[in-house]
Amino acid sequence: MTASSLRQPPPLPQSKQPRNPISRKQVERVLSRSVAVFGLVFGGVQSVPAMLDQVAAPYPVWLYTVVPALYGTLVIIFIASVAQRAIRLTMGLFTVVYAIALVTWPIAIMPGADIFSGIHWLNYLINVAAAMATIAFRPTLASLYVAGTIAFYVAVRATPLGGGAPLLLAILEGFYALFLSGIVVVVITLIRSAASSVDTAQSTALDRYSFAVRQHATEVERVQVDAIVHDSVLTTLISAARAYTPEAQALAATMAGNAIGYLRDAAAASPDDGTMVRYSTVIDRITETAGQLSAPFELRLKSVGTRSMPAHAAETMYSAAVQAMMNSLTHAGADATRWVSARSIPHGGLRVEVGDTGKGFSMENIASERLGVRVSIIERLANAGGRATIVSAPGEGTVVKLRWPHAEPPGRPEREGGDA
Repeated sequence: MTASSLRQPPPLPQSKQPRNPISRKQVERVLSRSVAVFGLVFGGVQSVPAMLDQVAAPYPVWLYTVVPALYGTLVIIFIASVAQRAIRLTMGLFTVVYAIALVTWPIAIMPGADIFSGIHWLNYLINVAAAMATIAFRPTLASLYVAGTIAFYVAVRATPLGGGAPLLLAILEGFYALFLSGIVVVVITLIRSAASSVDTAQSTALDRYSFAVRQHATEVERVQVDAIVHDSVLTTLISAARAYTPEAQALAATMAGNAIGYLRDAAAASPDDGTMVRYSTVIDRITETAGQLSAPFELRLKSVGTRSMPAHAAETMYSAAVQAMMNSLTHAGADATRWVSARSIPHGGLRVEVGDTGKGFSMENIASERLGVRVSIIERLANAGGRATIVSAPGEGTVVKLRWPHAEPPGRPEREGGDA
């Protein structure tokens, strides 16, 4: 006896959603809170001591106005980041308040007053303002803001009103602030860009998966329609057209009844409703149908226990077995011996065999337009998560082996002729 195999369609793709998917929204939440804490802590640790040392500076009105505005805004930003409300607005407000403070700093100095010659306390808030600007504005606008504020600080720092620092010292102070602020801007921008890329990749992957699922569903529906057409219409009509004897007429009548019942069940079926059917119920339906056919089928049944399978898989298993019996009645010959066997598979699963000692056939010679084996049995069972194996050769009979699920039981590989 020789074996032949047909290729089965690919299994239904399984969706796997990431447990904690990265998204731009999540990254923005983390960045906003980090920048808020950075502004509150870093601004307080560095700028407040310097500001207290310069309280006696010659601009008391300006100092008592700017300090509450700047540090009050930092507190508001922290509250907004915790609540995740108005984050860009409050951080943008801080950049505006800081820019106003920087511009009005030399103007507020009283004439003839002693000017502090060291690093002004506003310098320590440049990095904080840079981080806020990166969150509040687009990268280009944030970069212009950082460059503008640093350039203005260097220009004022080198004047008598800014402490009269040597030009080289003022440039070094500005370069240090630019270096730290640049790192902040680049890091935040890169993190945002990476998060956006991840979102885009996830969206593309989901779109492709959805397309694949739709394609698979279309293919499954095509196989089901082909199977219904063949099983419920063509086979019955062909058998009725050839029903010249009482036995053939009885067979055609049985097939018509089965076809009507199958169409009714298919119309009312809900494959994904989670209903389970016991193996024993599937075997009972197969044996009941076998008993109604015009030629006898020997039953070789073993106990299948109390295990269950999904309703759509059970219906597919039953339909494939009935189609195999119909094919045997049609093609095996009147003198052939026929049998149906059923048993459970170790570690879970159901196996049904329909065989005969009839004429047999070569599967390589089956025309592609013939749907009985390819669609009604092989593809239909594969789409339900099972597997069909056809073992046949001219003059040596045919055995149709049906099993569900498709996977081999651990440690118990089956040795069969050909997998379909």
